Amino acid sequence: MTDFGRWGYTLILLGSLVAASLLVQRRQSKLSLSMPERWAIRLSAFLGAMLGAKLPFVMSSGWEAFYSGNAWFMDGKTILGGIFGGYLAVEFAKWIFQIRVKTGDSFALPIAIAVGVGRIGCFMAGCCFGNVTEVPWGIHFDTASDPPEVLRHPTQLYEVAFHWMAAVVLLVAAKRRWVEGNQLKAYLIAYLAFRFFTEWLRPESAILLNLTSYQIASALLMTVLIVLWRWDSKLVAMQEPALELLHKDLQNDLHKPLID
Repeated sequence: MTDFGRWGYTLILLGSLVAASLLVQRRQSKLSLSMPERWAIRLSAFLGAMLGAKLPFVMSSGWEAFYSGNAWFMDGKTILGGIFGGYLAVEFAKWIFQIRVKTGDSFALPIAIAVGVGRIGCFMAGCCFGNVTEVPWGIHFDTASDPPEVLRHPTQLYEVAFHWMAAVVLLVAAKRRWVEGNQLKAYLIAYLAFRFFTEWLRPESAILLNLTSYQIASALLMTVLIVLWRWDSKLVAMQEPALELLHKDLQNDLHKPLID
C-alpha cells in the first residue's frame, strides 16, 4: 500500500466511523436507554469492531509479532471480523449491564453506510482486489504487481454497491417496520450470503472443501444468526399472550368505577 493510499484509506475509514457514530446516536435517541447505557453500548461496539477487525491478522502474524505488538500496527483488517466483533461486544455489554432493550435495528443502517464508505477506501488504497478477469469493467491495480494489461475484479466496488443498496432497503424497512427487531440480523445474513459467493472472485486460498476461511466463517455465522432469529421469534410468540392479557386487565381496570 502506498503512503497516499494508506493515508487516504485512514481518513476515509475515520470519516465513515464518525458518520456511523453520529447516525447511531440519532437512531438510539428514541430508545429507552439511560446516557451511561448508551455510551456503554457505543463504546463496546467501537472497541469490539476494532479488535475483531485486527485479531485475525494479529493471530496469523506469529507469536513474536503478537507479543511485540508490531502486528497490531501492520496493514491488514477484516471488515467481517470488525462487524461481528462489534456485534459480540455489544451483546456482552448488554449482558453485563443487564440492558434488555433491543438495539440491533439502530446499528443496521449506520453499519451498511459505513462499510460502503470504508470499501471506497479499500479501492483507493488498492487492497482487497479480486481475481484476474476479462470483464469490460475490470480494473488494473498497481498494488497487485501485475503487468499493465492485466485487469482484476473491483470487488471493493461490488461491496460498495451491495452495502449501499442494503442501506436503502434498511431505510425503507425502518419506515415500514419490516422485520422489526431483527433488521440487523437480516442485513448481516444477506451480507454473509453475498460474501460467501463473491469470495470465489477473490484471490483467497481454499482450506477445506474448496472453500476459503471467509466462506467457512460466513456459513457458520449465517447459521448462528438464523438460529438466534428463530429463538427471538419464539420468545416474542411466547410473550404475546401474556401482553394481550395484561392489556385486557388494564382496559378492565380503566372501565371500573372509581367508587363501588
